[in-house]
Amino acid sequence: MTKFFKSLTAMTIMTFAATATGAASNPLIDGSQLPFGTMPLSKLTPAQYEEGVMEGIKLQNQEIDAITRQRSVPTFENTIVALDRSGTVLNRALLALSNLENASGEPEMMEVMAKITPALSEHSSNIMLNEQLWNRVKQVYDNKDKDTSLTPEDQRLIDKTYLSFVLSGADLKGEDRKKYRDLNSELSALTLKFGQNVSNDMKSKERRMWLKESDLAGIPESVKESYRASAKDALAAEGKADDESLYLVTVFAPSYIPFMKYAERRDLREQLYKLYNSRNIGGEYDNTAVLKDIANVRLEMAKLMGKKNFAEYQLQKTMAKTPETVMEFLENLRVNYTEPMKAELKEIEDYAKATEGNDFKLQAWDYSFWSDKLKNDRYAFNDEDMKPYFELNNTIKGVFGLATKLYGYKFKETDKIDKYHPDVKVYEVYEKDGKLLGILYADFYYREGKSPGAWMTEFRAETKDDNGKKEIPLISIVCNFSKPVGNTPVLLTPYEVETFLHEFGHALHGLSSEAKYSSLSGTNVDHDFVELFSQFNENYLTEKEYLDSFAKHYKTGKKMPKELIDKFVKASQFGAAYACMRQLGFGYLDMAFHTIDTPLRASADLTVFENNAQDPVRCFEAVEGCLTAPAFGHIFSGGYAAGYYGYKWAEALDADAFAAFKETGIFNQKTAAKFHKMLQSGDTVDPMELYVEFRGKKPTVDALMERDGIKK
Repeated sequence: MTKFFKSLTAMTIMTFAATATGAASNPLIDGSQLPFGTMPLSKLTPAQYEEGVMEGIKLQNQEIDAITRQRSVPTFENTIVALDRSGTVLNRALLALSNLENASGEPEMMEVMAKITPALSEHSSNIMLNEQLWNRVKQVYDNKDKDTSLTPEDQRLIDKTYLSFVLSGADLKGEDRKKYRDLNSELSALTLKFGQNVSNDMKSKERRMWLKESDLAGIPESVKESYRASAKDALAAEGKADDESLYLVTVFAPSYIPFMKYAERRDLREQLYKLYNSRNIGGEYDNTAVLKDIANVRLEMAKLMGKKNFAEYQLQKTMAKTPETVMEFLENLRVNYTEPMKAELKEIEDYAKATEGNDFKLQAWDYSFWSDKLKNDRYAFNDEDMKPYFELNNTIKGVFGLATKLYGYKFKETDKIDKYHPDVKVYEVYEKDGKLLGILYADFYYREGKSPGAWMTEFRAETKDDNGKKEIPLISIVCNFSKPVGNTPVLLTPYEVETFLHEFGHALHGLSSEAKYSSLSGTNVDHDFVELFSQFNENYLTEKEYLDSFAKHYKTGKKMPKELIDKFVKASQFGAAYACMRQLGFGYLDMAFHTIDTPLRASADLTVFENNAQDPVRCFEAVEGCLTAPAFGHIFSGGYAAGYYGYKWAEALDADAFAAFKETGIFNQKTAAKFHKMLQSGDTVDPMELYVEFRGKKPTVDALMERDGIKK
């Protein structure tokens, strides 16, 4: 999907909406009368989402026709701006649908998405391969230097629009244009199928373990309670009576992670590990053939565009620019982190042998358990020791309070805005001068059917009209924390707090935007730049000055001791080399699939391919029947194809950026103001220019290695 399913001026919306079908009112089409233009999310039906998307396609086609039928000479305003502002109805309906499909996991919503995807793909191709439209865009681009009235942001929009058309096949001729259209349609269907297969397999009954209390040795009581609650809910969903002797463990993160860390039963850890890492291999939700087709279609598209592989094609719109730059970056990290990783694993294995015997060999399902034991022994640190200080309501205040300390933002919970689930909280966000900045939806709890993980998205991007009037953004963050059981408060692990800080950083990026054009607004930036703002926030998790503002024991009210924070820092550094190498494994695999220069055969051995890709950065021996790729949604359905390296790239950026705060003070207002400018800029300025303006120099990996304890 292009970035051009965006806003249109209010006047044009009214004009086109008035000509829409005379059916019952659909706020996705007609607009909403609710506060701030928010949608009645709890009342919309699957049929209305489908109707909204299909009507949105029709309306945007009319808007595109209005652009191409003009007899006037193509200008920035009548072509580039008009295109950027087209598609308001479609964008509104599609954002709401995709957000709720992931947050609800309702089969009806998934069916609607599957039904409309071919039409969306065709619509996208119709726009990007519209020769009349392309000729107008190209004419504006070719003459941009002659127009002295253009601002730098205007110039940026022209350049980005032109590049998007080129990368979408607009410059192709004859049969090649049809070929690109067909490939784009095929790819859309394949990526949708891949993502839905991942979601459905996660929820399947094959991905869970029914256990007795005797199986849960080592599991903290709070986690046991969540397993008991999961069992009760699952039995009820199946129409069965509750059995208090049963506990349910699944492959979803809130269930999987603590089990792998605390369960003393090695055989059960191995069983759960294999359940998680054999997802989408065979069976009803098999992705092994789908991912090959995706890789091959992407290769064919790249070659159609004159590139030797998909990575070369895709990386044109990133900070890195080329596959060579990406691999040089990843190799730099591999060289620096390999030996520390080996030393970490040997130390853990030697420690475990004292209990398990000299024949013990550390396996992938042992790492979390024994590294945690060693950290507890060496640093007397346990994640559970920090949880009492991270009660959810206090943590919400603390995480939001970071934006207050840095940028003066204020958050006010409201019940005036409709929400798609009772668990969702909604906040009005204000700037320090009292002006409304935007709306934030926060969906914290895991529930059956909800997609795994955590993410930030938007229901509407920030934009400004020609008079500078701002349309505020509607931003959403989604997590999967365990729900409270009875009167027990929700206590988060430090890593769940880190996740919260991460997604909140993305939310701030969307909320803070001060772009004029929707295509350049908020998080619409290069993939290897967007994670800077989320990962930057994570740095505060180890700063006592920040933690003292909210991290207080839920029973005693005492602040978190500095000794505990220091132990957490040292414990985090202990596993840093392993964590980096594991992340490199994902990056190498991503680049392997997207630097192929000949198609993958249907008979190609996926196990051999994956092992060859990951061997240079392998931490443990490959496990038979386990693969990463078939469930690797980030690169096969999540927009990170040839871009997964961006997490480490942005990690180097965020460490380097936070070093500036460490030099001046972690809440230094001058430094914060400079960083805030990057937050506000969206994609209106080249990201490296923005970063150098903030930091005074280009970033290096030095600060990252220092933070990880690799470089002293």
